[in-house]
Amino acid sequence: MLSLQPPEPAQAAEGARGGFNAGETIIEHVSNTSVNEPIVHLPRLFGVDMSVTKHVLMLWIVAAILFFGITWLVRRFLKQERPIPGRPMSALEIAIEFVRDSIVEPNVGKKWVGAWTPLVLTLFLFILLGNLMGVIPVFDVLELANSTFIHASPESTFARILHGGVTVTANYNVTAALATIAFFAIIVAGTRAHGFIQHWKNLVPSGMPVYVYPILVPIEILGMFVRPFALTMRLAGNMTGGHIAILALLSLIFVFTQLFGHAIAGIGIGMVMSVPIGVGLTALELIVILVQAYVFALLTAVFIGMAIHAHH
Repeated sequence: MLSLQPPEPAQAAEGARGGFNAGETIIEHVSNTSVNEPIVHLPRLFGVDMSVTKHVLMLWIVAAILFFGITWLVRRFLKQERPIPGRPMSALEIAIEFVRDSIVEPNVGKKWVGAWTPLVLTLFLFILLGNLMGVIPVFDVLELANSTFIHASPESTFARILHGGVTVTANYNVTAALATIAFFAIIVAGTRAHGFIQHWKNLVPSGMPVYVYPILVPIEILGMFVRPFALTMRLAGNMTGGHIAILALLSLIFVFTQLFGHAIAGIGIGMVMSVPIGVGLTALELIVILVQAYVFALLTAVFIGMAIHAHH
């Protein structure tokens, strides 16, 4: 006779440990490191842990690709007797003109477009490449190669590199640093345009009743910090949420396989739901990659323009 009583807590916990754990798998694929252990341990500097984690490594990779790739393209283009841009250089020129003409100039004006286009362009390209690197399965291929024929020790540096998230812009520390750069850029823009004292006076409109200022000044100061906070949370939240959604759908294949004790169940749910919807979400993620880079650059230009054109 079949028992309808649920298993004992100890037995359930033992079964969960032995089976597929979707939560642990998803967290491992989006977290900074797999077991909260850095790839390379380094000493603390002024109380800050300088160890190299997976996201620090990806930060270096994205920055290196941008710096050396753009430097090489521009130098090769300038060395030509009759400069004719190839496809990579043409793509770079399109990106530069798009950011300059469609994002920066409408918000900061022609007078300041040359001053602020480099910063906004750098933010746009860094975020775009950082987002794009998150959907390229380089480390998944290396993990497959490691489990198939390399068999590196789990304690080795190579094995630790394979675990953890690859989307550097999904790390709130990275997006907070980018937002902090934008925050100080806003202050510098207002100071250059109006002077240090006048910039802070421009936070609130002049000619208001005196009793309004005790209410208005704290609100405006709070608004100064809300802007970079919004930039931080929007970018990291969108990139993290997209990856979690895709991984959760693909995890259903293994969950149903474990639930019914047969691979046919997992294959069936994969063919019917997980794979088709996962492909659709991946295509949507590619659109989000471009949109989030555009939104961050656009809002940065808007905030800088608001500091420059305070009276408008």
